[in-house]
Amino acid sequence: MKKIRNFCIIAHIDHGKSTLADRMLQNTKTITDREFKDQVLDNMDLERERGITIKSHAIQMEYDYNGEIYTLNLIDTPGHVDFSYEVSRSIASCEGALLIVDAAQGIEAQTISNLYLALEHDLIIIPVLNKMDLPSAMPEEVTEQIVDLIGCDEDDVIPASGKTGFGIDDILKAIVERIPPPTGNPKVPLQALIFDSIYNSYRGVIAYFRVFNGQIRSGDHVKFMATKREYHADEIGILKIKQFPRESISTGNVGYIISGIKDAREVKVGDTITHVDKPTDNAIKGFENVKPMVFAGIYPVDSEDFEELRACMEKLQLNDASLTYEPETSVALGFGFRCGFLGMLHMEIIQERLEREFDMTVITTVPNVSYKAYTKKGDTVIVNNPSDIPGPNELDYIEEPYIFSQIITKSEYIGPVMSLCLEKRGVVKNQVYLTTQRVELTFEMPLAEIVFDFYDRLKTISRGYASFDYSPAGYKTSDLVKLDILLNGDPVDALSALIHRKNAYDFGKKICEKLRGLIPRQQYDIAIQAGISSKIIARETVKALRKDVTAKCYGGDITRKRKLLEKQKKGKKRMRQVGNIEVPQSAFMAILQMDK
Repeated sequence: MKKIRNFCIIAHIDHGKSTLADRMLQNTKTITDREFKDQVLDNMDLERERGITIKSHAIQMEYDYNGEIYTLNLIDTPGHVDFSYEVSRSIASCEGALLIVDAAQGIEAQTISNLYLALEHDLIIIPVLNKMDLPSAMPEEVTEQIVDLIGCDEDDVIPASGKTGFGIDDILKAIVERIPPPTGNPKVPLQALIFDSIYNSYRGVIAYFRVFNGQIRSGDHVKFMATKREYHADEIGILKIKQFPRESISTGNVGYIISGIKDAREVKVGDTITHVDKPTDNAIKGFENVKPMVFAGIYPVDSEDFEELRACMEKLQLNDASLTYEPETSVALGFGFRCGFLGMLHMEIIQERLEREFDMTVITTVPNVSYKAYTKKGDTVIVNNPSDIPGPNELDYIEEPYIFSQIITKSEYIGPVMSLCLEKRGVVKNQVYLTTQRVELTFEMPLAEIVFDFYDRLKTISRGYASFDYSPAGYKTSDLVKLDILLNGDPVDALSALIHRKNAYDFGKKICEKLRGLIPRQQYDIAIQAGISSKIIARETVKALRKDVTAKCYGGDITRKRKLLEKQKKGKKRMRQVGNIEVPQSAFMAILQMDK
């Protein structure tokens, strides 16, 4: 145990975590030059294309320090605010963390929030100044920022470059010297924490765990404490680039277990593994259940694929424990799921993974957040879907979730950033100059306002320099109304939204204009209306395709033409009554980009 070190890498998005992990794997000879490729731990095509880490990845390295071999268990983590749950799980399994800061960008919002997560778990922090090879690097200035933030000495900050490999040896030495070995007793009953799991179509569910106490052997009869199910450990082993089976894994180490589990719901991330014959009394206090921030409906394009979509969601949830879902039905779209996501990027990634990994084409409805509706009788209704809201005769008032948003930007962009936040109903809470050039702004604002296009617009007005992070701030009463979209008088429940009364008219008008361009023309007029309860506030019309029925009349009495036109009029009336207007997927997506 004295020669084991468990650590994770935390940083803001795009500060070079995965590149630094690549160099460490090459330096410790964990990976051969033949096996190597950039972002070696990012095994999803999606991660490589976008250059972001979506899932945390565990890998074991062996490092020779003063003639002794040390085992280093690294967990690489995502940097985007939407995947902070993955970070919290990695932190729960470690004793130390590498805090990586880009020497050209300096400290950003996510750096601070991930650091606080690590400090809550009493992790030893090793600060690393990455990208020292860049001409725009500002080592002295950024080192000062790190010293101010975590209160360390300037000598504790390790300068490095993931691209050139400079400073990697110093980082590996610091991990061995500064991070304490894991504590625990190998002789007491087994206690192991499941921190991740993946689905293999041949071997079933593979769970990744960290042993806190005791020892697990291949063939042991084990029990998962949360689900109370029992299994045989068919294979256990350690995680390198490939899985390496082992006879036993002892206290402090990280490994995987394959026990022939076929149902994804039987493995819960945060669960404790123990032995059946000598169980432990206490489950490990893992991380709390994730609270989704954004809700949207996901429906199969063909309603017959509902069961297939259910199976895909189960497998995805196994790979991404922060995804929550429950079945729901829609008049317009049939059977589907109401899903909870951590943010808009998370929602986009899930949709893309469904299409790529499972070949499922889905329709996503307008995203919204979770509201609390209070009735006149004093009951509280949690509203995740606008159609769940009580009627106006029952409803007393609605509360919506607020957040504290933390924006770090260059001082020259303060004006545009403030006007954007005030437009989104934000209230300025604090303004701190980190340096003469960089300022940290704190706002209290409704979560619903940042769901659509806030992050994109923030990046645009600050030319990519602003970084954004948020934390929940509870619920507050708001003047919200339910905005319905009607096509020929029939409401489309998948397009309805809860919105602040002062924004309802503009939003309704914009949606009607967008839909007019997206809904294909029929042989009759289609009325697109936006309404609040029974009051219509905006209308657009998709004009009919005109078929000239009088073209074959080449003369004769006017009554012949009138007779044909009357017949066409009756046909159109009947068509309008029985016609089914298809709303294309592009219409749902267009609402997400309302301001673009």
